[in-house]
Amino acid sequence: MQVIFRCDPLLQDILPRPLPAQQALPDWVRAMRPKAFSALHGRDIRTVKQCPPFIDAMTLGFVIVLPCDVRVERGVFSWDWALPEPGIDGHPRAPLSFHVPEQLAGSPLHAGAVALKFNSFWTIELPAGWSLLAMHPANRLDLPFRTLSGLVDADLFHDVGINFPALWTDPDFEGVLPKGTPVAQCCPVPRTQLAFSYAAIDGESAVRYEKLAADVLTTPGVYRKRFRAPRERGGQS
Repeated sequence: MQVIFRCDPLLQDILPRPLPAQQALPDWVRAMRPKAFSALHGRDIRTVKQCPPFIDAMTLGFVIVLPCDVRVERGVFSWDWALPEPGIDGHPRAPLSFHVPEQLAGSPLHAGAVALKFNSFWTIELPAGWSLLAMHPANRLDLPFRTLSGLVDADLFHDVGINFPALWTDPDFEGVLPKGTPVAQCCPVPRTQLAFSYAAIDGESAVRYEKLAADVLTTPGVYRKRFRAPRERGGQS
């Protein structure tokens, strides 16, 4: 799939580019041990580092990254970013901006967290029939914010950037959110209707169920070795 990113020509040598999500795995995943001792089991067991669905979710699609360092002190956000004047009217200058709390009124999101949005410096164009699902980077509970999920028909809406609303969830955070931090994970999804059917697990399907369930319980790596599809790394073109 061809994903086309565009930015202001005066900024293209300054802005960090969106990255394939494979290239944005956090250091804690890389540092994790593949096994850890479980007192309950009395032996080493596999950690989530060896769980393909967990890792595959984190490496799906691409990520939008923070374009500069953002300092947070006593709930105040600031940045020192010498961004040149863009050549396009209406283009953002700040890495983030804010929503008023009333925009969340009546929802479970309206619970005292600061509502902000990460501004986009790139437009995103997808092929016809595809939409873009933007969400919080998968399994990144270590980040002090939660990006809200949204679906944009990016085959049609691609002449301006998509901003990414988020909640700042760690009121005690003090320090710097560094340039390059993933702020949104984006996955192209086909705009097609789903058809549902329902059936009982019986006959041959019951036999396959019992065999596979036994294999999963007794043999490590069944899904990874027998069912996981090959992954290809995304990149520039």
